Amino acid sequence: MSYFQYSSGKNHHNQQLSLFESRAIYDVKKPHLKPDLVMSKDFLESWKNNLYSYQQSQRNSLSQQLNLVLDNAIISDVDLFDPFSLETHPDQFYDLPNYNLSESCLYFILDTYANLLLYIGETKLSPSQRWVNHHCKSYIQNYIELHRKYKLNLMIRSAFSWGISPNKKLRQTIEKNLILKW
Repeated sequence: MSYFQYSSGKNHHNQQLSLFESRAIYDVKKPHLKPDLVMSKDFLESWKNNLYSYQQSQRNSLSQQLNLVLDNAIISDVDLFDPFSLETHPDQFYDLPNYNLSESCLYFILDTYANLLLYIGETKLSPSQRWVNHHCKSYIQNYIELHRKYKLNLMIRSAFSWGISPNKKLRQTIEKNLILKW
């Protein structure tokens, strides 16, 4: 590697040498690292129809059983729990003052227009704290953008099951079982 030394007619014995001779030499067109892959309208609608059919089959199996899950009760049997039965809130729920308190919960993101459960999560943080850097936001934003692109209706809502165990391992087990079920 050669070092570039520029002269201005003065003595530069104490001057730091430049490691890079010219910025222009190193200007390289970077390849587009993230391909612009966009789900087609047909694929999106097919995916939603398949998801809807599967989730409705899970709900239909619930209607044949007694639902033992009460408000603010620990979910002991995920097979008896219906996230669609929870009260829903606007997609900006985390800005509401009553959601800044911390209490362990399971949370669900739904498209109530299509009657789809899109996301299941657990937290001991308040929804506001949990949502700050949550990857689910970009997932839901992509879902919304696809619907806007294809002029499809949707209504993103959130729902919460409060009073879940503060034990992280138990919450994560319940969350995992709900994800596998739904």
